[in-house]
Amino acid sequence: MKKIIILIFMVLFLASCGQHFSKSEFLQHDSMYKNWDHMKFSWFGPDQATSEDLEKSMEQEWWGFEVPYVPGQ
Repeated sequence: MKKIIILIFMVLFLASCGQHFSKSEFLQHDSMYKNWDHMKFSWFGPDQATSEDLEKSMEQEWWGFEVPYVPGQ
């Protein structure tokens, strides 16, 4: 019984990882980040996106999950 439960959890975990990769466009690119700005933002700043980050992402064509920019925060 324990093996079946563990197997079910593993299948669910792997299914969610596959869904995550397809949404992030990770597999469509040859690198994880477009450049150093993209990496710095992804590691340190996604919870506090600024208008400058929005401009950089559009100019440099970053990929991944969209982080909404909320003015005034």
